[in-house]
Amino acid sequence: MDRPRHLPLACRPDAVPPEEREAHAALGARLFADAEERRDLPDGLALRFPAAALADVARFVDNERRCCPFVAFAIELAPDGGPLWLRLTGPEGTREVLAAELGGIARPAPSLPR
Repeated sequence: MDRPRHLPLACRPDAVPPEEREAHAALGARLFADAEERRDLPDGLALRFPAAALADVARFVDNERRCCPFVAFAIELAPDGGPLWLRLTGPEGTREVLAAELGGIARPAPSLPR
């Protein structure tokens, strides 16, 4: 997936319209707290949700991509009602920025055999 390498690793919370900020923050906090699994990736992180979370995940991504323009978002739905994965990736340092932004939310799952 192509993504610009020149974007600074900085979020712009003012990119979300003021009337939507509180709801966006609450949605993000709820989603990340409810994630069924988190996997750290070399260039970001992946979160697993039930397929029924699609509308909320899409709404979150729609706003989040405005305030974090360096992040690439990928939503993957498994067949037959399987889980939804949200991948947030970007240039070097993205995983660390996301971890700092998320704080204790959506802690990584123990390492799983591959």
